[in-house]
Amino acid sequence: PLLTREAFVQALGRLGVPFVQCFAEADREIAGLANRWGCPVLSLDSDFCVFDLAGGYCPLSHFQWQSVRSAGPQGCYVPARCFSAQRFCGHFGRLSTALLPLFAVMTGNDYIGLEALEAFFSKVRLPRGCAAGRGGRHLRLQGLLTWLAQFTEPAEAVDNVLKYLKKHQREEIRELLCTSVEDYAPSDVNLEDFFENGSYECEAARQADVPQWVLDALAKGKLAPFVINALILRSTFLRVQVENMQRPSAHSTALPIRQVIYGLLLRVSHSTEDASPSKQTNELLTVCEFDRCQKTLKKTFLQAASLPPDFCDDRFPLDKLMEVPMSCREMLLLETLGVKMSFLEPIPRHLQLPIAVTCYWIRCSEPKVKLNQLKALLLMIVSGELQRIIDDPDPRVLPAEDDSIAYNEFLKWKEKKLENNDFDLDAAHSFCQWQCCLQMGLYLNQLLGTPLSEPDLGRLYTGTLVHRLYQELKSAPAVENLFILSPKMAQLYLVLLNTAES
Repeated sequence: PLLTREAFVQALGRLGVPFVQCFAEADREIAGLANRWGCPVLSLDSDFCVFDLAGGYCPLSHFQWQSVRSAGPQGCYVPARCFSAQRFCGHFGRLSTALLPLFAVMTGNDYIGLEALEAFFSKVRLPRGCAAGRGGRHLRLQGLLTWLAQFTEPAEAVDNVLKYLKKHQREEIRELLCTSVEDYAPSDVNLEDFFENGSYECEAARQADVPQWVLDALAKGKLAPFVINALILRSTFLRVQVENMQRPSAHSTALPIRQVIYGLLLRVSHSTEDASPSKQTNELLTVCEFDRCQKTLKKTFLQAASLPPDFCDDRFPLDKLMEVPMSCREMLLLETLGVKMSFLEPIPRHLQLPIAVTCYWIRCSEPKVKLNQLKALLLMIVSGELQRIIDDPDPRVLPAEDDSIAYNEFLKWKEKKLENNDFDLDAAHSFCQWQCCLQMGLYLNQLLGTPLSEPDLGRLYTGTLVHRLYQELKSAPAVENLFILSPKMAQLYLVLLNTAES
């Protein structure tokens, strides 16, 4: 689902789990912290087989979650497997762990596919290694590791690799190999500082001139990587969902919201500060978006939106954005979504943002939202509210018996087999558009310092439930009265529906 990352960040916060969101690739920073604390790394990223980790690497796929075992007075544990780079290298003679990054790069990692190295593999005589592999690739990996074991350091091994290449390729390949190997070098970021006193210092961010408040908010998960990518890389990647591939991308509905985000970031980014007015061309105010066009990837340069006068004031560049009065920031958010605060006042505070986004979605989506799609969405939101009241009751308010009865009736309804279970692709596309609008509404709200409360995303949206409600509304309109046994929930549904329809 599109908002998985945001739901996960909220869950960590709710459970009180300390976490940090890194400025760029997190691998090196994680490896540095793991070695500082003597901890293993838990992950599904095989790059951690390459880092020399004192505590090793525990792949999440090797945890026996169902086999919790007792360790006596010390409590319980979950059996797992731990990979050690030192022990791995012991299988290949005198292989140094310092050569594992070169091994990873030569066999192809996330960022480098070195076709030029095929000349090396076709000419070099690789030993077969200790055990017979099940295929050519396995044998090549074993042979390369045993071949690398004859060298003491990466530079020596690189020199010997280059001997097998054409002279005109050597320097370019040397630079590629050395740059890629550096990705496995220890990071200069001290994450321990962040967990002890909340400060996240990063040289790469300083060189990119990222305002400190943006970096702090990113580290705490209060800003999405999307914002940093737009600010620093001037490019963003829009994830594709299960949608109608014959229609324009579901993200096209949220395009005006993204333009406002880009406007806030780029009007003040460091690239324009030093430039004279004549150099401040439109190119400086565009972001390259990667999105789908039918089933292919398309690159589009999107113009940033021009902003209201309050945000164009020289007193408020990006590093001073939080000094813009909150009332102005709230107004920009609401104007972007096309709603007035007076409309949202009857809505509970934590639902104001999703309902404002819903109003935007009704106005901007193409094809137009059907009434039953809107009703299904609002009923789903009400079901999340009812679940919240049952699971986390307010200690200051006596629980209402009718809420429990309504919730039990809702659970019985969910258990019933659905007669018409056809998948409606156009409805799916419409709900995808809503999620895209919510995602960008959420990001804009975060960038403006959350003038509206953030909704609990885990309870706000359930794809299977909204599809089922939509199917039932078409064949059995009475499902609209699903929460009639709870006056509070029935009233909430009517308030949400009246706000959205008005």
